[in-house]
Amino acid sequence: MSSAAPRTAEPDRLWSVDEHLDDILATVRPLEPIELNLLDAQGCVLVEDITAPVSLPPFDNSSMDGYAVRVADVAGASERYPASLEVVGDVEAGAADPVHVGPGQAARIMTGAPLPPGAETVVPVEWTDGGLGQGPAAGMRARSLAPDGATGQVGVHRPAPARAHVRAQGGDVRAGDRVLEAGTVLGPPQISLLAAVGRGTVRVRPRPRVVVLSTGSELVQPDEELRPGRIYDSNSFALTAAARDAGAIAYRVGAVADDAETLRDTIEDQLVRADLMVTSGGVSVGAYDVVKEALSHAGDEDEPGSGVEFRRLAMQPGKPQGFGSIGPDHTPLLALPGNPVSAYVSFELFVRPAIRTLMGLEDVHRPRVRAELTAEKALTSPKGRRQFLRGRYADGTVTPVGGAGSHLVAALARANALIVVPEDVEDVAPGTEVEAVLLG
Repeated sequence: MSSAAPRTAEPDRLWSVDEHLDDILATVRPLEPIELNLLDAQGCVLVEDITAPVSLPPFDNSSMDGYAVRVADVAGASERYPASLEVVGDVEAGAADPVHVGPGQAARIMTGAPLPPGAETVVPVEWTDGGLGQGPAAGMRARSLAPDGATGQVGVHRPAPARAHVRAQGGDVRAGDRVLEAGTVLGPPQISLLAAVGRGTVRVRPRPRVVVLSTGSELVQPDEELRPGRIYDSNSFALTAAARDAGAIAYRVGAVADDAETLRDTIEDQLVRADLMVTSGGVSVGAYDVVKEALSHAGDEDEPGSGVEFRRLAMQPGKPQGFGSIGPDHTPLLALPGNPVSAYVSFELFVRPAIRTLMGLEDVHRPRVRAELTAEKALTSPKGRRQFLRGRYADGTVTPVGGAGSHLVAALARANALIVVPEDVEDVAPGTEVEAVLLG
């Protein structure tokens, strides 16, 4: 079970943004941990510390193609007086029983191959004659080499200190080291590390499955004919993309017409694959506010503790909101306004933190910074409401983008921040320090 029942609000109560968010986060519970294969665990949150059972590297190995030699044998080597060493064999990556390097000897070694017994350092192939030897007999020696180059002579014309070009056993990780901590989000580097220490599976909280649907008989799918009075459905695409950006596995459902029974049936059908449901539209007080009609009393009789409550929030945009749980598993549902900007701002403030709480993350919020407002004129904001304006943040300043209208999708596409105007502020002059929520 991923959620508890939300609080019940008094009729006509005006909720603050913080009260609504606190209620959501107090209700939503992190998903139960499961064991997953590495690639299936990408994007998930670890619930265990990971201790390395092996060292990395697991043995001393060469970081270069070259020759494994003893330090004393190349100490005086130069271009004029190269050290001539007997090549006693090849050491390839994966070699289980490398040759032994004695005085006056060298072993040709490949990158990643184990440093052979007796060798103390590696000289890159560029510091040698490549195994052709020196002097009049060089051509004869070269021709006498076996096909794999396992015998012959090599001339080394530069000295090398001890353990040059050698990657030491345990130089990255020592066996027994804690390499990842519980709470870590598994990205490609962490997946690589887990595989490198031999972990094929890992215990994580899974990425939450989020089902997104929009409502409205006026909605038309992209690429379909746009008839008079219709608009394209952008909310379901925006919110599905936002859910994926937050870390969820998101499923987009086609827009549902303004019919309460159809909406209820659609939601019931989708519950089987949902850890969280998100709707947009139909949450105000109009005659066709289908989400409110369909879900206001969902589950009250048959499923105690479930049901969706619709609220008015002291914010702009996004005043009408719905929150609760539905179905036998009390799946949390957030009902957002239908205007595109209202829906997106509501997602960032309420849905994204819910998703990241389901994931088991501690920090569930977008970063916030203080920034200087750069604008041609003062911003105005309705008294008693917390306003969130689209803005462009850069180098400690934030500039409004577009107007305050909740339908201005193009302005939203240019924004990378939300400018926060508190409830008790009605005017913000240019040059004032404001709070900005960074969106990406």
